[in-house]
Order: sequence, then C-alpha cells, then structure tokens
Amino acid sequence: MASTEVERHTGVDVEDVPSAQWGWSSGSVRGYQIGGVLAAAFLLVMMHGNHTGRVEDLFLIGFALFVLGFVARSVYTTRNPDTR
Repeated sequence: MASTEVERHTGVDVEDVPSAQWGWSSGSVRGYQIGGVLAAAFLLVMMHGNHTGRVEDLFLIGFALFVLGFVARSVYTTRNPDTR
C-alpha cells in the first residue's frame, strides 16, 4: 500500500540547479533591504516637485513608511530567526 505521507522538499536540488551548492539559488536578503531603503528614499525625494497640494506629499510619506516597515520587519526577522 502506498504511503500517504508527503515528502517535504526543503532545499534546491543540486542536480536541477548546479549553482545551488555555492548558495546562489536564493535572493540576497541584504540586497532586498538596501533596495527597499533606496525605494523609500526615492519616494521622499519625489516630494520636491511642481505640485502645490500636500495630498501628494502625504501619500509619498505614507508609501515610504510602508516600505520602511517591511524593511524593518525583514531586518528584525533575519536577526531573530525564532520570530519567523
């Protein structure tokens, strides 16, 4: 009788992706964090423009804080792996 147990695959198979044995198969967490900070900085720099209202500024600040929140969460979870 066949087993109903599901075999979990936790990593990348080296036969499928030869570069996996060097650790190149996953994304760079530090690179994503730096990219998030740069994106938030770009949003804040966009506040300097030719618009006269402040609604645009509030949206830019809100989106920048949203991005920085995800970056902060990423930094926290990579330093504390028990919180994932």
